[in-house]
Amino acid sequence: MERRKKLRMGETLVSQGLITLDQLRIGLKEQKTTGLPIGRQLVALGFMTEAVLRDQLANALGSQGIDLTQVVADPEALQLVPEEFARRHHLLPIAHDAARNVLTLATTDMFNVVALDQLRAALGGQIEIDTLLASEAQLLEYIDKFYGFDLSLDGILREIETGEVDYASLNPETEEYTQPVVRLVGALLTDAVKRESSDIHFEPEHAFLRIRYRIDGVLEQIRSLHKTYWPGILVRLKVLSGMNIAETRAPQDGRMSLTLNGRPIDFRVSSQPGIHGENLVLRILDREKSIMPLEQMGFTDDALRELQLMMARPEGILVVTGPTGSGKTTTLYSMLSHLNDETVNIMTLEDPVEYPVTLMRQSSVNETIKLDFANGIRSIMRQDPDIILVGEIRDRDTAEMAFRAAMTGHQVFTTLHTNSALGVFPRLMDIGITPGILAGNIIGVVAQRLVRKLCPHCREAYTPDEDEARILGWQTGDAPIYHAVGCPACNNKGYRGRLALIELLRMDPEIDELVANHAPLHEIRRAAIAHGYRPLAEDGIQRVKDGVTSLSEVARVVDLTGRV
Repeated sequence: MERRKKLRMGETLVSQGLITLDQLRIGLKEQKTTGLPIGRQLVALGFMTEAVLRDQLANALGSQGIDLTQVVADPEALQLVPEEFARRHHLLPIAHDAARNVLTLATTDMFNVVALDQLRAALGGQIEIDTLLASEAQLLEYIDKFYGFDLSLDGILREIETGEVDYASLNPETEEYTQPVVRLVGALLTDAVKRESSDIHFEPEHAFLRIRYRIDGVLEQIRSLHKTYWPGILVRLKVLSGMNIAETRAPQDGRMSLTLNGRPIDFRVSSQPGIHGENLVLRILDREKSIMPLEQMGFTDDALRELQLMMARPEGILVVTGPTGSGKTTTLYSMLSHLNDETVNIMTLEDPVEYPVTLMRQSSVNETIKLDFANGIRSIMRQDPDIILVGEIRDRDTAEMAFRAAMTGHQVFTTLHTNSALGVFPRLMDIGITPGILAGNIIGVVAQRLVRKLCPHCREAYTPDEDEARILGWQTGDAPIYHAVGCPACNNKGYRGRLALIELLRMDPEIDELVANHAPLHEIRRAAIAHGYRPLAEDGIQRVKDGVTSLSEVARVVDLTGRV
């Protein structure tokens, strides 16, 4: 049986072209002397790498492999597992999700049930443990690294203050974990992801460095560090994101991918020269949180049904509109994921590609090789697509190409910057698309804004004043409305998480005819409302009445002055 298992592993490696039959024979012969498992024996002979072995074993076990060089330590997870226990059982804590009570471990033995049961019992028995397969050489090395140093923000800062740090030794070619600045950057990134931030801002001032996170759409100052920390942090972030560390006077863009909290997180990095040094902003792209099924997006049942009817149309343009940071990309990707399977060819053209998705053919616009949106659509049309995503319609050429794609039988998804769903028509006419082409080729328009949700633990009911009651259409005896208070569960913000306010305009023959005849916007609005269209303000007011958000939060993103 054991012999059969060895051969099966070896045969799989041969069939996949990872080793030759001769190499397998040599490995089996050597194994009789050494007694090593066949995979480890092949690594010892230099016929394959640790990474290939790890991925093959993970695949065979139906598990997931992890490359520890990309992992940033989580101090909370390390505190839960004693170093001696980790070394004895070859386990490395990678992430602790307190909200879900899940501890993620990297291990070389997925079936070490005894050790996992002991750990579970030591932690009180309630915690869930996820395991990922790591290579043995990497695991032992990173147990040394992660347990060998202080990984808390305050501990690292104390270490930097008490000892001289040689910034020049931050070698771009190596992962020097002994450097406190390397650990400081890792700790900041881990902290930002744990707090569910969407952006990290590093802003140098005359005498200090300000660090701010954007959480639930609002910037929040997290730390202020002395200005001497900034050169080391900046070099480290530039090295990670592939920027030129010698260039300080011109803006730069970069990208990096790390494993934080047990899952891969991408960062889009942008530097901008300022009077006190370079400002750096990192956009956090968390695939797990950003691409979700449409049913989990928080839309009402009516809105979800309308959206599904729009997506059922085989050709035409579906436009998602809203300001920067209103969740347009998330909505688009959730719609595309709903349609994404082996029967369709989905091609995208973005600036840049934010979330890599299996099966979709994704391209970034690139100024240096003259691949703009218009040329990109022209090229994509020759690739036999069924569905095309155009990141944004910015000019007449892009708009004309997008409409040409829609008129030749393709489903086109795109974004546009307008204040409302009805604002799409004058905006496209302003760009240069004639009303005759608009009519019949637009499937529908989705306009959205993101509002913060009230913390369910501390929200407080109150009676609205006269103006608020008029805006809400609220009368004495109606269900109470709530406002934010703040408690430890929401970091004293009063809000936790966000939801999308949405207005959907599904095109029909009557609205198409009004658009074709260049009808005034108020006539189109009247026809749309008669067919079930609900403006953003209406959706926002309904969410306030449902107790999900507050009136002040809706007023922050939607104009309610017309209701006073």
